[in-house]
Amino acid sequence: MTETILHPELPIIDPHHHLWDWSARVPHLPPQTHPFDAILRQSPRYMLEELLADTGSGHNVVGTVFVQCGAFYRADGPDAMKPVGETEFVNGVAAMAASGVYGSTKACAGIVGHADLGLGDAVAAVLDAHIAAGNGRFRGIRHMMAHDPDPAVLGPLGHAAPGLCSDAQVRAAVGHFAARNLSLDLWVVEPQLPELVGLARAFPDVPMVVDHVGTPLGLGVYAGKQQERFAGWAKAIRALADLPNVHMKLGGLGMPFPSLPGMGPDIRPSSEQLAALWKPYIETCIEAFGANRCMFESNFPVDRWGADYPTLWNAFKRIAAGASDAEKADLFAGTANRFYRLEGVI
Repeated sequence: MTETILHPELPIIDPHHHLWDWSARVPHLPPQTHPFDAILRQSPRYMLEELLADTGSGHNVVGTVFVQCGAFYRADGPDAMKPVGETEFVNGVAAMAASGVYGSTKACAGIVGHADLGLGDAVAAVLDAHIAAGNGRFRGIRHMMAHDPDPAVLGPLGHAAPGLCSDAQVRAAVGHFAARNLSLDLWVVEPQLPELVGLARAFPDVPMVVDHVGTPLGLGVYAGKQQERFAGWAKAIRALADLPNVHMKLGGLGMPFPSLPGMGPDIRPSSEQLAALWKPYIETCIEAFGANRCMFESNFPVDRWGADYPTLWNAFKRIAAGASDAEKADLFAGTANRFYRLEGVI
């Protein structure tokens, strides 16, 4: 049952979504062993058409930011440069959206790509290639650092090495960001949050944003322990908030990793139910960082595992109901607009 859209006039910049087309691969995937496996089967194709169907489903989404997902890499050439293919592709999608032929939403107005930060100083050439390929839209890098020793926690996404935040090569690579006015998206999971403090403190001139409220966990060894781990997660969030270059994306709770009760692809909770589940995490982040350093995100199509697009944004609006108009403007668009330097979107 489709919900009535709440406050449909409120401008939204969705600062975190993906584009991919795994249609040809899905029939050949191995049997599902982790809840994340269901996401590719649920949404094997998410391109401009599917994105605009979501952004046009009732909420006033005026622009979006694409975040890397390992799709559309170059098929040949040096391995280090292959991720630039994703930026080349998405810049073309952004140009299609900017033409106005497909509506007024400025999809992919900002692009966050991938570079292997393990390259150290050699990453500079990759960053410059991304900037050139982005035609003015490239804004930063996400290097997925999520790691947990229990393979049941992250499943197919558990391939990052531990300790990347303190790795000398990674830090050498991040040292090339400030001169290029690039930001760093950070995806880690809750036990890793304290590791981010040292990285953010070492590079105060690099804007950083923590994805998905720091990804609290409820799978594997963390199953059923969300409540007992909440205080530790909140303490780590407050420590990060003390660093003025760190921002927070409010979302990602529709993924399977937090494994919040009453959620899943076969359960369609209402926005009221989602708001009740997500509010403790989101309010803690807003109280720590302030609305001017927080931005709501869809994380689509990944978060479709837990909610459809209209319901997800309704849930966010319910959580933010007590905020001032200025705070709402920041949470739903202003912070993303400033962080990703999106000109002409709002």
